[in-house]
Amino acid sequence: MTTPVMGRIHSTESFGTVDGPGVRFIVFTQGCRMRCQFCHNPDTWKINDPKASLRSADDVLEEAAKYRAYWGEKGGITVSGGEPLLQVDFLIDLFKKAKAQGIHTTLDTCGKPFTREEPFFSQFEELMNYTDLLLFDIKHIDNDAHKRLTTQSNENILEMAKYLSEINKPVWIRHVLVPQRSDYDEFLIRLDEFIQTLDNVDKVEVLPYHTMGKYKWDELGLKYPLEGIEPPGQDRVKNAKDLLHVDQYTKYLTR
Repeated sequence: MTTPVMGRIHSTESFGTVDGPGVRFIVFTQGCRMRCQFCHNPDTWKINDPKASLRSADDVLEEAAKYRAYWGEKGGITVSGGEPLLQVDFLIDLFKKAKAQGIHTTLDTCGKPFTREEPFFSQFEELMNYTDLLLFDIKHIDNDAHKRLTTQSNENILEMAKYLSEINKPVWIRHVLVPQRSDYDEFLIRLDEFIQTLDNVDKVEVLPYHTMGKYKWDELGLKYPLEGIEPPGQDRVKNAKDLLHVDQYTKYLTR
């Protein structure tokens, strides 16, 4: 009898409405190497946090199935984090079994673990066989500014975006608009130019930075790096949407 692949799970949410099409059962995995200054889940950073639950794909699917009646035609399961791709073996097991049950699968990722090197790349290719949609977070188009914002380079993240375009895997690109960090026209124009080179973008979303997760930084004894920076005004959000031509991306309406 094979030993089940166990995932390190931070938490689940039974009725998500902004994490993919329809109503979603959301699985938040534990562990992330990015240190985004605006992160509202810093409690998911620590990879081997003893507070996380070790759960099998069968266990997670059993819980998710309790809410299937609410999903409608477009709902399903979304795996978020943390960074789910740090647990690619668990994702493969979960999504393969979900697809066998006819469940729509969505992966919410920043793409940082991506590489075309082995063994990861073959695992990622297999995972894509069972993944219907990716919510793909591009934190910043400029590499130096990306490092400042997240402590990490964006080079392999953009490479992952290109690969997903190569295989025509549907993505919703998400961009958090942060004053004094990413909310500059020159960066938004560059991001728009990059997105325009991709052939698989169903939707582009501008997510205004907010401070609702700051209390978690305080609880963890972490210094909040965006102290004093207020969320962007409606005019800047509209400006970002215009520069990114979000209205052009409407494939999500017909899938």
